[in-house]
Amino acid sequence: MSTAELERTVESLLFLSAEPVPAPALADATGAELHEVVTALDRLREHYEFERRGFVVRELAGGYTLASHPDSEPAARRLLAKPRTPPLSAAQAETLAIVAYLQPVSRPEIARVRGVSAESAAATLLERGLIEEAGRSQFGAVLYRTTELFLKLFGLTEIGELPAIEGFDPSPEFEQELRERLLRAGETRAGLAGVTGRPEDAVVDDESVHDDDAALLRDDDAELAEPTE
Repeated sequence: MSTAELERTVESLLFLSAEPVPAPALADATGAELHEVVTALDRLREHYEFERRGFVVRELAGGYTLASHPDSEPAARRLLAKPRTPPLSAAQAETLAIVAYLQPVSRPEIARVRGVSAESAAATLLERGLIEEAGRSQFGAVLYRTTELFLKLFGLTEIGELPAIEGFDPSPEFEQELRERLLRAGETRAGLAGVTGRPEDAVVDDESVHDDDAALLRDDDAELAEPTE
């Protein structure tokens, strides 16, 4: 297969795929060497840029995909003004951020960071495919992590590309609120650990604790659920 034919074939495969395609998968499909596919991708990217085309080749979620040029975003927003899915609520966005930065993390831990129940928000994020179950902790708590769809929607190739948390610069009032919330969460966890005999960093979940611990956790979650979402 000539260089031009390989570029054309790779372009077709990217157009046909709804998800980012890893370079090795493109190599298998075309029968070309991996380095030849990578070169073809680079040439396609340069060609689109030189010709000022409406497409760009982007590397997302461990693969490559065709995307609209950023300059077309205003027109695309007008064309697609009606969103196909509703935007995330504040509670869902908070929950997603906590999962993204602390993953894998359990729902009770999310609730303790937020200060309110996370059950509804987590369920919605699961349904929309932004988070997924990632096993259980040693105490049986369901753990959550972000998905490849999350990476794709946020334009990331890997979770390590998230903005550094050190760059967050809250107002003094919000910083004080966060500090008080975290202190309360720490006191709650320490109290629970002291009663149950678990270490301070233990993760528990009301879906899997024993009966004698469940009452304690229900009391804890009831306190966290004020206010509700």
